[in-house]
Amino acid sequence: MGAPTLFGIRHLSPAAAYHLRRALDKARPGLVLVEGPSDLNDQMEWLCHPETQFPAAIMAYTREAPVRTILYPFAVYSPEIQAILWSNEHGIPCRFMDLPSSVFLGMKPWFAPVPEENEEGEGGAGEAARSEEPAQTTESVYRRLETLTGEDHDTFWERTFEQLDSGAFQTANNTFGRQLRAASADDARRTAETVVREAYMKRVIAQAASDGIPPEKIFCVCGSFHVAGLEENQPMTDEEEAALPRADSCVTLMPYSYYRLSSRSGYGAGNRAPAYFELLWDALNGDGVGQTAYLYLTRLAAAHRKAGNLVSSAEVIEAVRLADTLAALRGSRYPALSDLRDASVTTMGHGSFSELAIAAADTEIGRKIGFLPEGVARTSVQEDFYRQLKALRLEKYRTAELQRLDLDLREKLNVKSEAAASGDLRRSFFLHRLRVLGVHFAALLPSRQDGANWGEYWELRWTPEAEIEIVESALMGETIEGAAAFALKERADSSASIAEAAAIFQDAFLCGMPAAAAHALAVFQGLSVDSAAISEVAETASRLSLVVRYGDLRRFDPAPVIPLIQQLYLRACLTLSGACVCDLKAAPEVCRAMDLLNVLQLNHDFLDETRWVDLLADISDRDDLNTRCSGFAMAILLERGKADEALLSREVARRLSPGVPADLGAGWFEGLAGKNRYALIARLSLWRQLDDYLSGLDDETFRRALVFLRRAFADFSPGEKNDIAENLGEIWGVTPQQAAEVLMNDLTGPEQAVLEGLDEFDFDDI
Repeated sequence: MGAPTLFGIRHLSPAAAYHLRRALDKARPGLVLVEGPSDLNDQMEWLCHPETQFPAAIMAYTREAPVRTILYPFAVYSPEIQAILWSNEHGIPCRFMDLPSSVFLGMKPWFAPVPEENEEGEGGAGEAARSEEPAQTTESVYRRLETLTGEDHDTFWERTFEQLDSGAFQTANNTFGRQLRAASADDARRTAETVVREAYMKRVIAQAASDGIPPEKIFCVCGSFHVAGLEENQPMTDEEEAALPRADSCVTLMPYSYYRLSSRSGYGAGNRAPAYFELLWDALNGDGVGQTAYLYLTRLAAAHRKAGNLVSSAEVIEAVRLADTLAALRGSRYPALSDLRDASVTTMGHGSFSELAIAAADTEIGRKIGFLPEGVARTSVQEDFYRQLKALRLEKYRTAELQRLDLDLREKLNVKSEAAASGDLRRSFFLHRLRVLGVHFAALLPSRQDGANWGEYWELRWTPEAEIEIVESALMGETIEGAAAFALKERADSSASIAEAAAIFQDAFLCGMPAAAAHALAVFQGLSVDSAAISEVAETASRLSLVVRYGDLRRFDPAPVIPLIQQLYLRACLTLSGACVCDLKAAPEVCRAMDLLNVLQLNHDFLDETRWVDLLADISDRDDLNTRCSGFAMAILLERGKADEALLSREVARRLSPGVPADLGAGWFEGLAGKNRYALIARLSLWRQLDDYLSGLDDETFRRALVFLRRAFADFSPGEKNDIAENLGEIWGVTPQQAAEVLMNDLTGPEQAVLEGLDEFDFDDI
């Protein structure tokens, strides 16, 4: 009696896929068995669907927390996929033969690494195991191989196996798997998993033979590492199969992307250049592997030109010649990717990879995303997404074209149904929930309104990447709302500051999820007992303020939030003066917090205005605080109408006087100019006092003051500067045009020397 054919492969190997199809043509088997979970056979129908576009992946996950997952991604050049497609084309039965995904998920806790604290103590087995020499694992064998060859494993594989002829590939790959297995000794857990898997695969093969299929007509596609195990080990018994652990799990098919398939995304079984290996697959199915160099270099040149760079035909031709030469020097028949990369950098990149980085990423990794046809089995989250998309009349936005969506959150009174009356609000809830889940379907734009709160503006664009993100959301819940609630709870439980908790509460509010908001609020209250910087307190209070101001619009009861805002406001009032004792680097942040707190008090009548105004007056008047903060406090008082012309004049005279160090005076003016500039520009007396102050400074003091004044005026608009020139023209007795010319003219030699000296000014002395 004959034996089954065991064809060893490497995951994502174009040559393995190519030679596998030829071996299948020659063998004409009666059954094809492919390494993969044996409970996923019903997914093969969709993998073979004519509208399916790779890459695609099968994902299995547990129904209950903690959620565990396993993922099986495939590219068009995956040997497993080509075996499945060949079987479908020739009407040959094809099945997966590895452990069911439910068993893999059930075994995951068993085979997870054991933390040191769970191992036996000193003198026990755990300690003895740690004292032994490290085992020669599969990974260490790969690293040793890289040291011997001087190249990474992808390059070694490409030179050694991707360029083999059909007759030699199967033997060479199976031999490599046997030798790798003999040279490595994995840890006990991995070894046990390997033994269990191979025993199960051997059981599936034996069952197929007992069902009447001659063993020699069974064709098995498996990793080359498992070939020796399937030749030598015994099949799993019925008792052993019944004893396998199983987890309650679900399975879905999902589109995938080349970036996620690449090792750069963290996928351990990926390769570094999925798009390049598809070029290799195209070459193998065309004129041969020798065409890969032409395909790669011409596409690289096209991508480089598309990015706006010049690439001549001569450079491409020279790159081909150089790649051939490098391949010969490095011992391979045809150029490998490393040869092509080196040749292109030398010729098209002029010796610098940075010139070609964008084009290389596009050519080697690629942007391809898979596609699945309508009707493919979906997760409950996907079903909920498409149901809501239809119910909310957002289906027309599921296109690759970028489209705008403007929402009016106010209740519409001229419609009959409640659903229509709150349609835009429900759309807002839905889009915010997708945002919280990280589904990149809709992006929120800044508001175009002043003072209005009922408008939201979005940009929507559909990509298969968004489909992937929706499928992955199934790990967090069965519906969009449930998954968003889970995501918000996880964020809240891991938040370490009141600002983080407030941001989560705001997201829950925008999502229309009061239960999630209540949980975030509880976390916030637990964190609020700890001390926090004034900037964090102000930012947090502003986020909570949004809920109170817009709560009615979003049908949210803000009552529980009001005491928290009052608590934060009181804390800010008690600590703001102390925060103003700060250095130059911290002053802008303190001023921003002061501005947020001022807006907070203006928006809410339940916050004591007298306390806030008295605090600002105290900060404005004190000489022991950072002068920029004092100046900013005066600016707020002016804006609120709590400081008159006489007070401003006295403060200017006191702060901008020859007896005050120039850096302190100019710093105070910088704070004063940080708010309500048009009101300052309109006060001619202010500019007259500033002019008198600067005119009375000696050269060295003027230089120090100029450092701060340059910074104070740096972000003034051209219109504001023209208005200042008009004021100075009146003070100097010249026309506004003449004053502007004096201010805007090219600098004289001495003036330029002064400014160049400022560039090297030592701020550490300030």
